[in-house]
Amino acid sequence: MKRHSIWMGLGVVLLVAVAIGAWAFQQYRTSSGDGLEGGEVALPSTQGDFSLAQLEDDQLAVLFFGYTYCPDVCPMTMAVMRQALQRLDEDVAERVMPVMITVDPERDTLERLEEYVGYFGESFIGARGSQEQLEDIADRYGIFWRKVEMDNSEMEYTVDHSSSLYLVDREGRIRQRVLYSPNPHSLVVALESELGRR
Repeated sequence: MKRHSIWMGLGVVLLVAVAIGAWAFQQYRTSSGDGLEGGEVALPSTQGDFSLAQLEDDQLAVLFFGYTYCPDVCPMTMAVMRQALQRLDEDVAERVMPVMITVDPERDTLERLEEYVGYFGESFIGARGSQEQLEDIADRYGIFWRKVEMDNSEMEYTVDHSSSLYLVDREGRIRQRVLYSPNPHSLVVALESELGRR
């Protein structure tokens, strides 16, 4: 009986270890961009037509999906992108293209996007597509968003959305996915590791 209990205990430990390992692997896949299709992003933007294919071989785009009426996560993330660029060596920072793609094309015109991204730096690009284009990109990049109606508010609605940053090359390969953080450290480390590759 005692031997049976020992084997049962070892079996439970093994199952827990396998479950933790599978979870950790999934977290790695998600944070590294594995399992996500990625691909070309070509949209009208605040600097003319934007396309990942315009990037040089040694450049990366940092894609963020947000909207200008966002009260907290979006301005914080944009500020983190700005701080990260300031912390990078100048030659590295010049090879980074920060892009915000709106998940609220109904309200975010290119004019409004231009004003908004302008607060964070001249190199920042705001991009806007049709609902169909946005849904296609969201599917390939694993993005979600949903409109949340707000009763008795002038804003009418807000948008819940993903908050990760995607480091993407000119081929549309997701090099890394950086999880939301109010601190630029993770983004700086990711950019330095990717742009240090030749």
